[in-house]
Amino acid sequence: QVQLVESGGGLVQAGGSLRLSCVASGFTFSRYGMGWFRQAPGKERAFVAAIIWSGGSTYYANSVKGRFTISRDNAKNTVYLQMNSLKSEDTAAYFCARSGTTNWYIDARRYDYWGQGTQVTVSS
Repeated sequence: QVQLVESGGGLVQAGGSLRLSCVASGFTFSRYGMGWFRQAPGKERAFVAAIIWSGGSTYYANSVKGRFTISRDNAKNTVYLQMNSLKSEDTAAYFCARSGTTNWYIDARRYDYWGQGTQVTVSS
């Protein structure tokens, strides 16, 4: 069955960095776009970044553009989210998700499988 397992979250000071990983299994990873979303307490899940099947195209939310980088290693069935210059407002649970196609999307409804999430807490 399809599984997405995130890791790499934790507690970091403002201005610091973290790298999240999402290991996929149960499907042909290289055939699907992937995305990262986040959800802060009391808020709706929000788009963060996404990448197409080949890694050749990416897209970011304005709030993270220039600070976060999404990448993928199809040989390792893994998608990454490098987060730099972290701010307190980046505190959230971060989820990776599989797009329903080879492309990326902003709309969470276009993603059909989700991981359990990893918590990122940024202290100011």
